[in-house]
Amino acid sequence: MSTEGKVKKAYDEAVARYAEIGVDAGKALDALQQVSLSLHCWQTDDVSGFENAGGQLTGGIQATGSYPGKARNIGEVKSDLEKVVSLIPGHHRVSLHAIYGDFGGQKVDRNQIEPEHFRSWIDWAKANGLKLDFNSTSFSHPKSGDMTLSHRDSSIRDFWVEHTIRSRRIADEMGRQLGSKACHNLWVHDGSKDMTVDRYLYRKNLKESLDKIFAVKLPNVKDAVESKLFGTGLESFTVGSHEFYMGYAVQNGIMATLDMGHFHPTEETYDKISSLLLYMPEILLHVSRPVRWDSDHVVILNDSVLLLAQEIVRAGALSRTNVGLDYFDASINRIGAYVIGSRATQKALLQALLEPIELLRKYEVNEQNFERLALLEEAKALPWSAVYDYFCEVNGVPVAQEYISDIQRYEKEVLSKRS
Repeated sequence: MSTEGKVKKAYDEAVARYAEIGVDAGKALDALQQVSLSLHCWQTDDVSGFENAGGQLTGGIQATGSYPGKARNIGEVKSDLEKVVSLIPGHHRVSLHAIYGDFGGQKVDRNQIEPEHFRSWIDWAKANGLKLDFNSTSFSHPKSGDMTLSHRDSSIRDFWVEHTIRSRRIADEMGRQLGSKACHNLWVHDGSKDMTVDRYLYRKNLKESLDKIFAVKLPNVKDAVESKLFGTGLESFTVGSHEFYMGYAVQNGIMATLDMGHFHPTEETYDKISSLLLYMPEILLHVSRPVRWDSDHVVILNDSVLLLAQEIVRAGALSRTNVGLDYFDASINRIGAYVIGSRATQKALLQALLEPIELLRKYEVNEQNFERLALLEEAKALPWSAVYDYFCEVNGVPVAQEYISDIQRYEKEVLSKRS
């Protein structure tokens, strides 16, 4: 039997097995097909961007490792991303940071960026059937320091306000031209390494800056604000805490961004989803893997990602959840890092979509707690992987571990030639 025949046979058997517990596997695949992941461009080049050649990362941003093959220019970033999307089933998006503009070798400061600097990205996205998202960039700049939008100096605040307003306009143009609203995510590293006595002042400054930034509503943008527990080098105080941004997002009808690495190591992100969705129209996720801190390891199919996916699906919130990836591992093949993380996220969502939720809810309503727990355990061993393999096959991408050899060829033919 051909590989294709084996995949289909295993899928048909899985469909029958799931039907026994009232789950329509085909319907689950239809739902997964509609989920677009937002692939973060900064995995290709370790968050360097193209604003300053060889610029130093600051603001708590660190990419560890020196694996060969890092993208050195926009053309190589695009080539790498094209390779990535050819190995991931479904239709996806690309998330850009402001430092990835096509500046043509010219010095363009952050408060001067225009949609024109991202026109080549928009054209590329059109040609490749992709959509775009955008992020303002507060780190790695002479005016970054420890504070940006919350700085005591109003001229510093004004600089970053102008940068972020322009970033939102760029996102709006992306959304308009590509026919899909672009998520604009706002994260700033603002904080203090040691004790501060003016927490209220800094948060007041940040709120006033945000009010200026969001004063004009843009029709093709989904705005989001992202919190963090602490930043490296800024451990004692973070201005944009979860409580700060949760309150601001609710008050202003915008999204909160939940980054899996931005909370206490023992705090699970999934438990925040149902609460936030009661008070805001949509949320944005940054799927990552913290190891002891916000270390942005490659996403794998672990309990945290499974719990995240289950909570989204159980809440019926797939259409209200924007799923983005956010990690940068320079210790392994960067294309491989993308594919592992993307597929792991999809596998978690598929397992959640294949959960026998109606029967589980029936048990819960009837207080049949033994039965509920037993079924949750048995569902873990159901043949979901056969369903995912079929998902890959019908989308024309490598099945199971077949992508490994494809990435190895790309490394030999393309990445190894980069010095």
